[in-house]
Amino acid sequence: MKVSSIFKFRSPEIRALHLTWIAFFITFYVWFNMAPLASSMLKSVDWLTRDDIRLFAIVNVALTIPARIIVGMALDRFGPRRVFSVLMVSMAVPALVFAFGNTMSQLLISRLVLSSIGASFVVGIHMTALWFKPKDIGFAEGFYAGWGNFGSAVAAMTLPTIALTMFGGADGWRYAIGMSAIVMAAYGVFYWFAITDGPDARAHRKPRKALAMEVSSWRDMILLILWTIPLVGCLAILVWRIEGMGYLSSTGALICYAVIAAVVVYQIVQILRVNIPILKKGVPEDDKYSFGSVAALNSTYFANFGAELAVVSMLPMFFEETWGLTAAAAGMIAASFAFVNLVARPMGGLVSDRMGNRRFVMLSYMFGIGIGFVLMALLNSNWPLIIAIAITIFTSFFVQGAEGATFGIIPSIKRRITGQISGMAGAYGNVGAVVYLTIFTFVTPTQFFYIIASGAFLSWLICLIWLKEPEGAFDEEYYVSSVDRMIEEQELAAAQAQAKS
Repeated sequence: MKVSSIFKFRSPEIRALHLTWIAFFITFYVWFNMAPLASSMLKSVDWLTRDDIRLFAIVNVALTIPARIIVGMALDRFGPRRVFSVLMVSMAVPALVFAFGNTMSQLLISRLVLSSIGASFVVGIHMTALWFKPKDIGFAEGFYAGWGNFGSAVAAMTLPTIALTMFGGADGWRYAIGMSAIVMAAYGVFYWFAITDGPDARAHRKPRKALAMEVSSWRDMILLILWTIPLVGCLAILVWRIEGMGYLSSTGALICYAVIAAVVVYQIVQILRVNIPILKKGVPEDDKYSFGSVAALNSTYFANFGAELAVVSMLPMFFEETWGLTAAAAGMIAASFAFVNLVARPMGGLVSDRMGNRRFVMLSYMFGIGIGFVLMALLNSNWPLIIAIAITIFTSFFVQGAEGATFGIIPSIKRRITGQISGMAGAYGNVGAVVYLTIFTFVTPTQFFYIIASGAFLSWLICLIWLKEPEGAFDEEYYVSSVDRMIEEQELAAAQAQAKS
């Protein structure tokens, strides 16, 4: 697939790509619609404080991690068209409640529920995988993610202007957020009718069970359990932070910890219920896959997307304090880290397609991330500012290219459970952000960059040991196993029986 192919709008798969990245763009625009309007909120609502805004920022990512897991399961069962449309329409409700809420409870709860919209990323990943062939999937996924993710940056650039000039007044921020929610709901309805789950009915293959990921061996089942625990367990860090800020009592925190523990136990039980019967019966050789590859890609997304979310939040202050810049100038320079996303992420997927070895590309990008953050750790006021900017862009190029390379591999691991694998890897990106941002509160920027570099090198080592080159990663069509054919035949028989009755 050539870069120029994205302008072939008459092509069904290209049209699907554009419809889907726009959906992702809108959801991220709504997800990050609070930060640019925070100062307007403080001026308009006299009972709000800066600590309240910080609390909203924390809960804005709280449910993203479990939502990505749940949405991943829903994807494999219902298909991305339905899931994306329902997600956009339903999440418009808490967005509107937040826009016009008049109490702390309304704002807090609506923002907490709205954090689920962060799961939209994995929906589009799955939809794109249904439309594009293995040999082209890297660039397609990279383009989708790179341009869709830019919605957060556009929200920062446009919402203050919309609030001040289009609506004006003390409540301009409310109408700006409300408008974004209505646009999202309208596009959700449009998306339902504008697209299908792949070019034909056979593109979307359902797993045998959607309650937990299928594995191929007893060892892989243990690995799945071990890698599942941190996904929900990570929420304990958020509870700890909220309790430390004084917004949650010790009793409330204990209740939250108990709920988190119960959810972890429930997930482990589901993994056992789904996989023990499958493993006892025996997995056909042509249907086996290595969960080690999934674990390796979980680690890459932890180390690249987690690092991106963490670094973007601290980079403006780092430039401002280190080189004595104004807040505006530091913000513009720090924004270069996000702007690179438009090119670097699609390029990461494209390189993964062109090199003919997706594993090698993944290893190269992760090693580059480690080198980049080591260089950023060495930066101080003695370095010329232009060199510091160049190193920042260099690092961002590898970080976001690695994100594209990660999802260039995922669809080829096990087609039938692509949604669950995408959901798990995507959730690990948010786990990385929570862990890194928590660590940042205890260390200096220099130490922070070294820690992120260590995370990248550790992920590189995990990939070196566990990540396998997917079979058929550059074929014209995705591999279909005997179990895939069996499931398809069972569904066809059930549909015929229902039609006769």
